[in-house]
Amino acid sequence: MSARPTDAPGVSLTAPALSETGPSETAVWTLPGGLRVAFERRRTAGFAFDLRLPTGSAHDPAGHEGTTGVLEEWLFKGAAGRDARALQDAFDDLGVRRGGGVGLEATRLSLGGLADDLDAALALTADVLNRPTLPADELPILTDLARQDLEALQDSPTDRLAVTSRALAFPPPAGSPFAGFGHPASGTVTGLAALTPGRLSAHLRRLGQAGGVLGLVADLEPGRALELVMARLGDLRPGASETVPAAYVPGVRAWLPDADAEQTHLSLTAPGVSPRDPDWLPWQVALGALSGGSASRLFHAVREERGLAYAVSASPVILGGQGFLATYAGSTPERAPETLDVLIAELARLPRGLTAAEFGRARSGLHASVTFGAEGLRARAGAMTRDVALFGRVRPLPELRAQLAALTLERVNAFLAGYDPVRDLSLVTLGPQELPHA
Repeated sequence: MSARPTDAPGVSLTAPALSETGPSETAVWTLPGGLRVAFERRRTAGFAFDLRLPTGSAHDPAGHEGTTGVLEEWLFKGAAGRDARALQDAFDDLGVRRGGGVGLEATRLSLGGLADDLDAALALTADVLNRPTLPADELPILTDLARQDLEALQDSPTDRLAVTSRALAFPPPAGSPFAGFGHPASGTVTGLAALTPGRLSAHLRRLGQAGGVLGLVADLEPGRALELVMARLGDLRPGASETVPAAYVPGVRAWLPDADAEQTHLSLTAPGVSPRDPDWLPWQVALGALSGGSASRLFHAVREERGLAYAVSASPVILGGQGFLATYAGSTPERAPETLDVLIAELARLPRGLTAAEFGRARSGLHASVTFGAEGLRARAGAMTRDVALFGRVRPLPELRAQLAALTLERVNAFLAGYDPVRDLSLVTLGPQELPHA
């Protein structure tokens, strides 16, 4: 029987339950300050945790683009009396694997290592967030590195296209204090020039418990796991949790001239399904049929049948709690118009539904993704964090498998009959010449 975690004042608990990932226990707790902790016990010699704080590049103050990205780098330039080298040595001495970074809507810190080092890893993470040195002499170096990253971005047509597509399809509402989705995590040249130690220190107040999620996988009694998290992260500042509006603009048509480009790159955006919508799973299966491998519709129609593009894809994007469909292809300038025609034709064909074979392959692919995504410790910790952030809870693997098993072709096609991604499609292209459709 699963052990119940030790109750702590002000901590909201859900009882642990057995998981199919092996002999394990799962639990979700909410600390007094608001941090939600998703814990899974797994018989392993290691640990992994993924801390998601709901402040990303979209939360950069308007006119100060790059604030969150530079701040995240600055945090690791010293903490709790250690300089940058000593802090890095402290992580390296533990032998942990560190990851994370700044995304559009969140900043993540993830670590994995041996179980005996979990407490020390949590303590170092707490030092970085609660007791950073923030040396002023490092800031010019960090902003210069961010500028170099922006310069490198100019050499990546796909990245430039993605940023511009977001900027046009999701402009910030008038009067919004947030810069929004139309810039990379590195910021902008003018935004970086406006950064000061005081502004960055003020922005640090956003990184706290409010809206935060910690996914933790380790071989611990639940009560001991809660005790460790409370001891190390229980005094994390209150923080802030605000959703940046993702007000989609349909019908965008834009061209980014690039006379030196050898390819024409196409980015198509359309409304999709939100994570908590009942049609989320049917939409995921439909996307698997559209772009889920070598048997998918886009791969076959664009690449295999016509040889129009080496790279073609369609994937879900979540912004502001809403779901959107992002489609990409890169083609020669001469064949780009035909590539665009085929992309739109395949999107327009979705409402007619999937075949039984397409449905079976897509459902099997999603089932495999769910299963294998739960095997690695770091992947599982990240999946639990994402679940709580997007769905409000950890979705048990048996439940996901049961939902997939119960999903029918008729259910998916009933959803697709009312789904028209072409109607509100936005299109941005980058290349040496404008397409007739753009």
